[in-house]
Amino acid sequence: MNASVKLIEQVVPSTVSIHVTVPQHHHSAPLLGPERMGSGAIVDTAGYILTVNYIVIGASAIKVSLFDNTQMDAEVVAQDFASGIAVVKIPNTGFPAAPLRSSEEISPGEDVFIVAGSGEDNGRRVSGGGLTSVSAFDAYWEYSLDRALISTATNPGLGGGPMFDMHGRMIGVVSLNLNEVGKFSLAVPVENFQEYREELIRYGRRVTRPSRAWIGMYSYTLRDHVVIAGVLPGGPGDSAGLKAGDVVLALDGQEIADRKAFYQQLWSRPAGETILFRIFRTNAVRTVPVLSGNVEEFFE
Repeated sequence: MNASVKLIEQVVPSTVSIHVTVPQHHHSAPLLGPERMGSGAIVDTAGYILTVNYIVIGASAIKVSLFDNTQMDAEVVAQDFASGIAVVKIPNTGFPAAPLRSSEEISPGEDVFIVAGSGEDNGRRVSGGGLTSVSAFDAYWEYSLDRALISTATNPGLGGGPMFDMHGRMIGVVSLNLNEVGKFSLAVPVENFQEYREELIRYGRRVTRPSRAWIGMYSYTLRDHVVIAGVLPGGPGDSAGLKAGDVVLALDGQEIADRKAFYQQLWSRPAGETILFRIFRTNAVRTVPVLSGNVEEFFE
C-alpha cells in the first residue's frame, strides 16, 4: 500500500456505504438480488454520490451510511447504462466531496488505491496497486468502454467505491474484479460523470447519446466467432428465440469475428429496430429476426 495514512484519512470522509432494496418482481432481482450492498463517493457538496449502476437498478428504497455512521434516505437521480455509472442524492448540503481527475490525464504505471465499504458496521477497506491499462474494454453483457481503468489494486469490499490517485483525486468508480489472469479490478473513469454532469442530473440519463439496440444476451468470442452464452429471460433475444450455444455469424449481413465488432454493428442500429441474426445452431445455419429493445426501458 503506497498511500499514506494521512492521505487515506483525507479521502475516507467522502466515501459512503449504500443499501438498496428492490422489489422481487423487478427484472433485475433474479440477476442481482432484491437486497444489495454497495459503495460510493460524494462528488458534490450538495449530496450527489457517484456509484456503479448495477447496485441501484430497480431500487425502491436506498439507505446511505456516511463515514460518521449517519444514515440518510437517498434517491436515484441519474443512471447511465452505457458507462455503468449511477448518481444518487442525499438531502441537505455541506458534505465533503472528492475532487475528480479525468482518465485522459492518467498513464499506466501510476499508483492508485481503492476505498470500499465492507458491509460490516459501516467499515471501510483500502487496497492499493498500480494501473496496468487505460484502454478499451468490452464485457459479456452488452457493455463496452472506450477507456477503462484496470489496476492491480483489487476491490477490497463492495462494488461502486472510488479509485483514487496518490493526490486523493477520484479517477474512477470500481465496477468489478477481473480474475481471469491474476487479480485485477476495473473502474469506470469519472469523466463519464464529470463531462455530462448537467445532462445526467437534469434528465436522469444521457439524452444526447443516440439510443442503441439491446438484445439482452451474454456472449464470448471463440475462434473468430461470437458465441451466445445465455439470454436474459423476457429480453428481446429470449423473445426472438436466441439460445445459449448459438454462434453468431453475421448481423444484418455483416460478418462478425469478435465481440467488439458485434457491439459496434449492433449499436449502429437504434433501439426498436429489427436486426437479422445469422446464426449456426445444431449443424445448420439459420436467420433469426430480433426486435431489439431499450435496456433503460426494460429495467425502468
